[in-house]
Amino acid sequence: MKGLVCLLLLLETFVCVVQHQVDGGLNENEISQQLRSEDGRQNPPQTDTLRDEASTDSQQNYHLFFTDIHAALRELTATVTEQKANIRELTATITEQKTNIRALETQLRDEMNRKNDVILEELNMKNYEISNLTLGQVELRKENRDREIAFSAALMQSGSGHIGPFTSEFTLTYRNVFTNIGNAYNPVTGVFTAPLKGAYMFRVSVFGVGPTPAAAYIYKNGERLVLAYARQPQNELNSSNGVVLILEVGDVVYVRLRSGAKIHDDQDNLNTFSGFLLFPLTL
Repeated sequence: MKGLVCLLLLLETFVCVVQHQVDGGLNENEISQQLRSEDGRQNPPQTDTLRDEASTDSQQNYHLFFTDIHAALRELTATVTEQKANIRELTATITEQKTNIRALETQLRDEMNRKNDVILEELNMKNYEISNLTLGQVELRKENRDREIAFSAALMQSGSGHIGPFTSEFTLTYRNVFTNIGNAYNPVTGVFTAPLKGAYMFRVSVFGVGPTPAAAYIYKNGERLVLAYARQPQNELNSSNGVVLILEVGDVVYVRLRSGAKIHDDQDNLNTFSGFLLFPLTL
């Protein structure tokens, strides 16, 4: 841009100088004519000599002036050419930088998309795991509900009284049911039937008044296992006992009053029978 301004200024200067020289030439012609008219009368040969010298000086001045103009123009042209080359180089650099920027933007966008895809995939995996875990928990809770087995019951639903003594063993029916999860205990027969194979815990308690003993057995499938027994000459007496059993599906557990024994029960539920599944066993 500076080169173009310099060129315009030089051209304007050149036009002004030419115009001045033209005007100056007209004045010199007029002066020469006046000199000839004056000198013709006095000394004509000397006037011609002066005119020739003035013409020669004028031509030399014109030649020097145009030589300087051409040199300035050449220098200006070289400067403009150099500036154009610089502009082209700068344009090429800018174009390259734009290309690099677009490449970086594309790379960044691709990287962000890749990261987003990875994050989305991880989220999907987490959701899948959570979904599976939730389904597993539901199945586990359902399975655990199927395996939730427990009961607890007392002899009398109301009132008070004695049971026994009998000359033979007597199966006790615990009718006042507190808990019967899984409905494995039957309050009509007093028998617990195992719905699952597993380890079970059972416990029995007895209460009586001396001198008649208070005693009851825990049975499994007709087999006598443990005895809760208490005896003293007078006053109240009580006892309890328990056992852990491995039961198969369909095995039964119940309590039988010992022959010759007597127990007493009232609203305080002094005689109880309870049991629950500790953990199931695989078939």
